[in-house]
Amino acid sequence: MPQDHSESELEIRRKRLRFRAWHRGTQELDLIMGPFADRFLAGFDAGELDQFESLLQLPDPMVYDWVAGRSQPPCELESPVLRQLFTYVKERHRHDAG
Repeated sequence: MPQDHSESELEIRRKRLRFRAWHRGTQELDLIMGPFADRFLAGFDAGELDQFESLLQLPDPMVYDWVAGRSQPPCELESPVLRQLFTYVKERHRHDAG
């Protein structure tokens, strides 16, 4: 059964994850994950925060290769949040190129 999370617990978690998104270790991924977190974390529920946290635990080169389109994530790592990240990156690239 899922845990009940109070709003304050979720907000503390969102702040922690936002910090981690902006401080990944590689500037390229910081500039992708940080703005993504700024834009979407406030609307994430506990399950989506779990998915984002799992994504933040993966090595930078692996995630960067996925968002850059150099490789595809394994099926077991697919999630709605990862798909949302891919959509965000595509839209941002389209906006920056236009």
